[in-house]
Amino acid sequence: MATKLKFQYVARDASGRELKGFIEAESEGEATGRLRQQQLSIVKLEVPKAAAKGGSSFMDEFLGKKAPRKCTTADLCLFTRQLATMIGAGIPLLEAFEILSEQTLSTNKGFGQGLQDCADMVRGGTEISEAMYNFPRMFPEIYVNMVKAGEASGQLDIILNRLAEFLEASESLKREIKSAMTYPVISLVLILSITGYLLVGVVPKFKTMFDALHGELPAVTQYVLAVSNWLTNNVPTLVVMVILVFIAYKIAIRFRPMQRIRDTIWLKLPVFGPLFQKVAISRFARTFGTLLSSGVPLLGALEIVATTAGNVVIEETLMETKENVRKGETLTTHLATSWVFPPMVVKMIGIGEKSGALETLLSKISDFYDEQVHATVKALTSLIEPIMLMIMGAVVGIIVLAIFYPILQLQSAVRGS
Repeated sequence: MATKLKFQYVARDASGRELKGFIEAESEGEATGRLRQQQLSIVKLEVPKAAAKGGSSFMDEFLGKKAPRKCTTADLCLFTRQLATMIGAGIPLLEAFEILSEQTLSTNKGFGQGLQDCADMVRGGTEISEAMYNFPRMFPEIYVNMVKAGEASGQLDIILNRLAEFLEASESLKREIKSAMTYPVISLVLILSITGYLLVGVVPKFKTMFDALHGELPAVTQYVLAVSNWLTNNVPTLVVMVILVFIAYKIAIRFRPMQRIRDTIWLKLPVFGPLFQKVAISRFARTFGTLLSSGVPLLGALEIVATTAGNVVIEETLMETKENVRKGETLTTHLATSWVFPPMVVKMIGIGEKSGALETLLSKISDFYDEQVHATVKALTSLIEPIMLMIMGAVVGIIVLAIFYPILQLQSAVRGS
C-alpha cells in the first residue's frame, strides 16, 4: 500500500470564502481531485518540500537517481514555442506535454523529468498552471500566471506564443547587457593583474639597486616603491580583507535597506546608471504589457511586475502604485513622484490608461527603450575600449617611469662628471 502524504491547501468555496486545511492523499492529483469533489476552488496546494523542488531530495539528485528539475531560458522558450504550436494544431494539452517531455529527456534530463511530473499531475486532474506552480526552478511566477490567464480565457496557444516572444526579448536584452559588461570586467581584471605583477614581481628587484645609489629618489619612484613594499608584505592580509568584505557584503545584502542602497547606487552610477535604468524600464513595460494583454488583472499584473523587477527601488514604487490603484487612484499618480520613471514614460502610461490602449503603449515604450539600450551599449563599448587602454597605459607608464627615471638621472650624473 502506498504511503499517504499530508498536503496543506488554501481554497475557496462556492461563496468565495477562503478555507485552509490539510488533506491526506497518495499524490497531489488525488488531493486535487478530492478537493474539487467538495466543490472547492484550489488557490494553493503545498506538497512536501522535496516534491516542490521536483519530487526528489538533494541526496537523490546528488546520487544521480533524479536530475534537478530546472531549465535554462533557452530551453523554456523552445518548449513554449513547441507547446503553443501543438495546441494550436489541435493536439490535446496532456498529449502535447507527454510528447515534449519525452523529447526533452534527451537534451535536458531534469527538465524532461519535471515535464513528466507536470503531465502526471494534469492526468490526475490538476490544472496545468497549478502543476507548473510546483516547479519554480522551471516555470517563473510570470509564466505560471500567464498560463493561468490563458486557461481561463481559452486562448492558451496565443498566450504561449506571447510568452515565447517575451522570453526571447528578455533573453536578447540580457545577452546584450552581458556583452556590454564583459569587456570592461575583463579589461579591469587584466589591468589589476598586470599592475599586481609589476608591483610584486618586478619593482622589488630594482629596490636593491636604488638603495645602493644612496641618493634621493624622485617622488614617483618613492611612491611606487612604498606601494610595492606594502603589497609584498601584506598579500595574505589583503586576501583576507577581500574575503571578509565579500562575506560581509553577502550577509548585509540579505537585508532590505542594504538592497535598497545597492539598487539605488546601480541606477545612479555615472556611466552605467542610465543604462541600468533603461533596462529596468524596458523590462517593466514589456512584462506589464504582456501580462495585461494576456488577461491578467491590473492589480495582479502590478504585483507580478514588482516581484520580478529585479530592483528593490522599482519594486517598492510599483507596490505603492498598486496600493494607490486599489484605493481608486490612477496608475500615474504615484509613478509621477518616482525619480526612476521618466516623465515621458509616465505620460504615455497615463494616455494609455485613459484611452484604453495601455498594452499598446507599454509595448511601444518597451520597443523604444530596447533601441535605447542597444544604442547605449554600442556607445559604451566604443567609449570603454579607449578609456581602459588609457588606464592601462597610464599605470604601466607610471611604473616604468618610476623604475627608469632614477637610472636615467644616474646616467646623466655620470656623463656630467
